[in-house]
Amino acid sequence: MCGIVAAAARRNIRDILMVGLYALEYRGYDSAGIALQQDGFLARQRAAGKVKELEALLEASPIDGHCGISHTRWATHGKPNTQNAHPQTAGDQLALVHNGIIENHAALRNELRESGCEFNSDTDTEVMVHLIAQLMGSGLDLFAAVRKAIGRLRGAFAIAVVSAVEPGVVVGARRGSPLVLGIGDGEHFLASDVYPLIAETTRFVYLEEGDVVALNADDYEIRNESDELVTRPVKEVEVTIDAVERGDYNHYMQKEIFEQPQAVAETLEGRLSASRVLPNIFGVGAEEVLGKICQVHIVACGTSYHAGLVARYQMEQLAGIPCRVEIASEYRYRRPVVTDDTLFVVISQSGETADTLAALKHARQAGYTATLAICNVAESSIVREAELVLMTRAGPEIGVASTKAFTTQLVALQLLVLELARLNGVDETRYAGYVADLNHLPELLNQALGLDAEFEALAAAFIEKEDALFLGRGSHYPIAMEGALKLKEISYIHAEAYAAGELKHGPLALVDEKMPVFAVAPDNTLLEKLISNIEEVSARGGELYVIADSKVVSSFGQRHGHIMGLDTGGPLLSPVVMTIPLQLLAYHVAVQRGTNVDQPRNLAKSVTVE
Repeated sequence: MCGIVAAAARRNIRDILMVGLYALEYRGYDSAGIALQQDGFLARQRAAGKVKELEALLEASPIDGHCGISHTRWATHGKPNTQNAHPQTAGDQLALVHNGIIENHAALRNELRESGCEFNSDTDTEVMVHLIAQLMGSGLDLFAAVRKAIGRLRGAFAIAVVSAVEPGVVVGARRGSPLVLGIGDGEHFLASDVYPLIAETTRFVYLEEGDVVALNADDYEIRNESDELVTRPVKEVEVTIDAVERGDYNHYMQKEIFEQPQAVAETLEGRLSASRVLPNIFGVGAEEVLGKICQVHIVACGTSYHAGLVARYQMEQLAGIPCRVEIASEYRYRRPVVTDDTLFVVISQSGETADTLAALKHARQAGYTATLAICNVAESSIVREAELVLMTRAGPEIGVASTKAFTTQLVALQLLVLELARLNGVDETRYAGYVADLNHLPELLNQALGLDAEFEALAAAFIEKEDALFLGRGSHYPIAMEGALKLKEISYIHAEAYAAGELKHGPLALVDEKMPVFAVAPDNTLLEKLISNIEEVSARGGELYVIADSKVVSSFGQRHGHIMGLDTGGPLLSPVVMTIPLQLLAYHVAVQRGTNVDQPRNLAKSVTVE
């Protein structure tokens, strides 16, 4: 989950690398470092903490260069300190930055120690740089040494390496972690994704699994995992610099919350007519494949897992198709029973989520009828691995806590539900009604954002809270789970979600006058049962907050605490719309508690390690 930026150019690249690191802080912000080629040696600066700490060092002791590498770290092996910060080096002649985990690093470390290598960090990364240095000592150039070294590595990695004895050359490699090649005018770049380089170029090569690239200011060469010289297509990306800047918002998360109506509209654009989901939006031949499906198996992690749980309720209720959902890190290590005519669905914002990608690769060999990826990054590993694809079109999401990625995932899954429902013979009038509802969703999301000031005021009551409960029923239970996740990950308040009917089976013991309890109350057949569950909280003095469909606000009395109403648009749209108030709550509580909203402690955006 670390971030890599490297460059070879005819101009000073220090500022390019630093701007890139700031753009990549969503991937990790435990430490940062840079190494630039000098005349016969490498100059390196490293700092514990965020990129601004590295920038302060460089202001005090500047280093310049035309070729180099840089890194912002999310710690896996070794504490987040200067000693373990990247780049890791072998003397002052070789430096390497790394995203991923090397599983056999301990055995390699012992082997290298026996041959005389001295280690100065606790990282798995340092093993690689010493291994490459040893191979170069046997007479190989940097490109050949990296190609030979990665053959001995087990695990996931994206790396960039520079050597003092090969001026102007950067070598990169990837296996299991993302790495892109940026193509400029008389300069070339490497990075963990395109966003840190948008100001320099819009032309990119998406390196494939096992690729190794050598680049200089004028040219580049790519070899695949079979060591064959290959040509990869150059893609022109459409992301603008405005899309990755914060603009007038105080935080990226705030910006991304308010971008949701547009993101959802773009996810629906060209996929929905006035009366139906358009054919084959999941890929060529998808309609024929989906017509065979009798069961759906969804696998994802974190927020994407919650989206899958919502889809399970809607899949079974609207399409009449059995659906199971599980966490990717659990799926990987069991032997699932795959029944006939089952669709395997993975959900990922980045398309590089390590556990989800591994689950997809396993599923390709497990006998599923087809695999489908719902993803936000078009050239990601998951998109390339899946047979069918639906892009969410959320645009860049920089804040670590996912917002617009989640709501666009929900919408993408609803398109899948409706298509399967149609193919499964759903009543045409009912189907057309749901399609009409979806066409109005962006408008409802805009209305929900109108509650912002109310939740900003409400957040003041939570500054001193340390615990909270969230309640929901049916398809809104996962929405309660997502609300609890958002609050805990950015405000650091311990929050848990429960299916409301489970309160009396244990969690009710936690309720007293100090415990805030949030309930999401849509207009559906479970409303009366939810009100009964809320009464259990009220009777025990719990501090109640109810987010209710405007049509049912009158069902609640003063004893039910703070009641906030909004138009949720009916059963299909309600989980999406009710997500907005919970995001606003988490955001404003975090701001008022003074936590780092966009970069919460211990977390990173794209989980590319197991």
